Amino acid sequence: MSVLVIADHDGKQLKPGVANTVAGAAKMGGDVTMLVVGHQCAEAAQAAAKLAGVKKVLHCDAPHYAGFVAENMAALIVPLAPQYTHIAAPATMFGKNFMPRVAALLDVQQISDISAVESADTFVRPIYAGNALATVKSKDPIKVITVRTTAFDAVAATGGNGSVEAVQAPADSGLSSFVTREVSKSERPELTAAKIIVSGGRGMGSGENFTKVLEPLADKLGAAMGASRAAVDAGFVPNDWQVGQTGKIVAPDLYVAVGISGAIQHLAGMKDSRVIVAINKDEEAPIFQVADFGVVGDLFQLVPSLVEELKK
Repeated sequence: MSVLVIADHDGKQLKPGVANTVAGAAKMGGDVTMLVVGHQCAEAAQAAAKLAGVKKVLHCDAPHYAGFVAENMAALIVPLAPQYTHIAAPATMFGKNFMPRVAALLDVQQISDISAVESADTFVRPIYAGNALATVKSKDPIKVITVRTTAFDAVAATGGNGSVEAVQAPADSGLSSFVTREVSKSERPELTAAKIIVSGGRGMGSGENFTKVLEPLADKLGAAMGASRAAVDAGFVPNDWQVGQTGKIVAPDLYVAVGISGAIQHLAGMKDSRVIVAINKDEEAPIFQVADFGVVGDLFQLVPSLVEELKK
């Protein structure tokens, strides 16, 4: 058995979650090979070779892979697939973009968002917005899998000694093309990799309150900022802050939920956090059912008071 892991990267560094995906892949059995595809991504390929557990790195570099468009990604991965028993990618926007196309072209069923590996052909994945876990056994000759990165501890970023092998890039499919990417820049930690997250919901009332009330708390804790879908849909904050079933799945050491009622879709994205603190004026809010610590009261009084205490 052998596993091919598709690496998410920015050309120079591997994205958070790749090392976790390798950890999940290692549990599937056999050697782990990593595919680093992109444009001017030699540094990322070298970083992949240093990951613990990676035996070999396939490096494919071409201009038409700059945007990771699904059609070109699948054209590269599908011919490589027969050499492997498993193909895995992070269950992030990166993996969700092209893995379904890969599965369709291979005529196999994709196994999405796995949270545990029981054997080479048996996996556990959440269903019903995380309220139940399904154990899935696949008879497909090639398993196409996306991995919930928060469910696996990352392998070490150094210590590996994998070989790097160049792979010839197929011609541009011409079916779609990458135009541009607008990346929001922040001094805060990336949401999916942050150890501490401060999230706000509809109860914040406005985007201005996120700045006035939550940002001082996040600054004091060195935390990333998150939000519920309701806050994003209301236009309070950008959609890349969204935590939940249709946003980002996170599992920080500390998750502070402020003014978030705890809709099932939001809980699906953060309930694996090690410690959850909830602040809400509604004592019946569902968020308190998953919170380790809960405070019932006015967030506009409680959060500033908390910030003052942290300054002492």
